[in-house]
Amino acid sequence: MRESGHLILSHGVQRLVIPRHDPINALTMGAIARDADLTPEQFRELL
Repeated sequence: MRESGHLILSHGVQRLVIPRHDPINALTMGAIARDADLTPEQFRELL
Protein backbone atom coordinates (compact mmCIF):
# COMPACT_ATOMS: atom_id res chain seq x y z
CA MET A 1 0.00 0.00 0.00
CA ARG A 2 1.32 3.46 -0.92
CA GLU A 3 1.03 6.46 1.38
CA SER A 4 -0.37 9.50 -0.38
CA GLY A 5 0.98 13.01 0.05
CA HIS A 6 -2.60 14.29 0.04
CA LEU A 7 -5.68 13.93 2.21
CA ILE A 8 -8.95 13.61 0.27
CA LEU A 9 -12.11 14.74 2.05
CA SER A 10 -15.57 14.18 0.63
CA HIS A 11 -19.18 14.33 1.75
CA GLY A 12 -20.67 12.88 -1.42
CA VAL A 13 -21.22 16.15 -3.25
CA GLN A 14 -17.91 17.94 -2.95
CA ARG A 15 -14.33 16.66 -2.74
CA LEU A 16 -11.35 18.52 -1.31
CA VAL A 17 -7.72 17.51 -1.78
CA ILE A 18 -5.48 18.75 1.04
CA PRO A 19 -1.68 18.36 0.82
CA ARG A 20 -0.10 16.69 3.86
CA HIS A 21 3.10 18.75 3.78
CA ASP A 22 3.78 21.62 6.15
CA PRO A 23 3.73 24.51 5.55
CA ILE A 24 1.04 24.87 2.90
CA ASN A 25 1.60 28.05 0.88
CA ALA A 26 -0.95 30.86 0.72
CA LEU A 27 -1.99 30.17 -2.88
CA THR A 28 -2.79 26.55 -2.05
CA MET A 29 -4.71 27.60 1.07
CA GLY A 30 -6.72 30.04 -1.06
CA ALA A 31 -7.50 27.30 -3.58
CA ILE A 32 -8.67 24.96 -0.80
CA ALA A 33 -10.95 27.70 0.60
CA ARG A 34 -12.34 28.44 -2.86
CA ASP A 35 -12.95 24.74 -3.55
CA ALA A 36 -14.80 24.50 -0.22
CA ASP A 37 -16.96 27.53 -1.18
CA LEU A 38 -15.59 29.53 1.76
CA THR A 39 -14.48 33.13 1.87
CA PRO A 40 -10.92 33.70 3.13
CA GLU A 41 -12.40 35.03 6.38
CA GLN A 42 -14.58 31.94 6.90
CA PHE A 43 -11.60 29.70 6.17
CA ARG A 44 -9.40 31.54 8.70
CA GLU A 45 -12.08 31.15 11.39
CA LEU A 46 -11.98 27.38 10.89
CA LEU A 47 -8.20 27.12 11.31
